[in-house]
Amino acid sequence: MAGTPVSFKIADVARAIKGARKGNMEPGRVEIDPVTGRIVVIAAEKAGEPENAVDKWMKNHARSS
Repeated sequence: MAGTPVSFKIADVARAIKGARKGNMEPGRVEIDPVTGRIVVIAAEKAGEPENAVDKWMKNHARSS
């Protein structure tokens, strides 16, 4: 497999990532089909909403049942 030509270039991957960021998407990973050269940019998972003061207090002062 070392001598088989690839159907994509690093510049193609960089262009796909740049386009995703320009569209307000934070890329999490990139999948590439080596046969077709299809590049898929998958968004990063967003962390949950930040806790507010009440949530923090409840977590620290909750009674165990």
